[in-house]
Amino acid sequence: MSAPTLYLSRQDKLALDAGFQAAFACEPERYFSAPGRTEIGGNHTDHQRGRVLAAAVNLDTRAAVRVNGTGTIRILSKGYSLCSVSLDDLTPNPAEFNTTPALIRGVAARFRELGCPVSGFDAYCESTVLPGSGLSSSAAYEVLIGTILNGLFFDNRVSQPEIAQIGQYAENVFFGKPCGLMDQTASAVGNLVTIDFFDKDHPVITPVDFDFSACGHALCIIDSRASHADLTDEYAAIPAELKAVSRYFGKEVLTEIPEDAFYAAVPALRRECGDRAVLRAIHFYQENARVPEQVEALRSGDFPRFLSLIQESGNSSWMYLQNVTPAGYTAHQDVAVALGLCQHYLHGRGASRVHGGGFAGTVQAFVPFDLLDGFRAGIDAALGQGACHVLSIRPQGGVEMAVEEES
Repeated sequence: MSAPTLYLSRQDKLALDAGFQAAFACEPERYFSAPGRTEIGGNHTDHQRGRVLAAAVNLDTRAAVRVNGTGTIRILSKGYSLCSVSLDDLTPNPAEFNTTPALIRGVAARFRELGCPVSGFDAYCESTVLPGSGLSSSAAYEVLIGTILNGLFFDNRVSQPEIAQIGQYAENVFFGKPCGLMDQTASAVGNLVTIDFFDKDHPVITPVDFDFSACGHALCIIDSRASHADLTDEYAAIPAELKAVSRYFGKEVLTEIPEDAFYAAVPALRRECGDRAVLRAIHFYQENARVPEQVEALRSGDFPRFLSLIQESGNSSWMYLQNVTPAGYTAHQDVAVALGLCQHYLHGRGASRVHGGGFAGTVQAFVPFDLLDGFRAGIDAALGQGACHVLSIRPQGGVEMAVEEES
């Protein structure tokens, strides 16, 4: 069943139109949106072609767009400089790694490879998915660009899961970040879904029909206020170490290696790969098995069991995956402090866990409604006003928006 139409309010349209007109001195023609995402289960399992439970959220990156009849894509994001990418050169450029032009160029390159007659367009973007928020602003941006190209020039021939794969390609090859596919898929397809990435070219995406608010809990994301800057090596070390474990068995990823074979080889793996790699692999096997248990708990209405599994996930990430505190950090352990605050203000109820990549950014908490006001006040008092965000799940993924009619 398709998601309901996403409408752009008249007020939001006026804001986008004003930004577009100021940048490009003409009127936009169409409007597009891609949501942020929240990872609920499957912490660092996607790059091992494992399972995840994830959802699109009610924060998005949106754009007013107009075809410009040139060979250049020009995008102005509110608060940033104009970004221009020539379509004459759609090859990876190491000098562009970790930049916005790299993402645009990568998405455009893949669409052209698929036969899309990519041409120039102008776009003005505004986003509530703040960079570093842990809700994956980069994936929302990639999905937005892909959705725009698909709608403007390709009659929407590319499916939402394929747009996610294009976004991952852009991030891996053009941006230089070895990410998995969860963020882009959750943003592209929308709603609450479980995804099995074992077949990397055809991930199995299954909707999960569940309303967290019906169980008396709010889904919260807490910003630790730590920066992701200079942490690329920490993130890259996780897939690199797991790849080393897989290489011992002559395989590409851990999903290709039976768990009992891994445990039988632990003595040799400790010598070959080191203890942290072994612990991270232990996390993967446990976490990958936990995702279908979480899905089953939701489908059977066993919410206490679901919360217990969420807490198990958080504990595993902290103890085995070790993506809470960057190696060697002592004075700054922001994510650990945020988790400690969550535990304190939850009073033994709900659940909390590191969210997404880890090391900086955010943590996630399921907070009982009767504790929500005190929880949010306590978190904001310790970490700064607005650190605690209460989210809801968005049914739509990357889409073209319809303009709300005047009443």
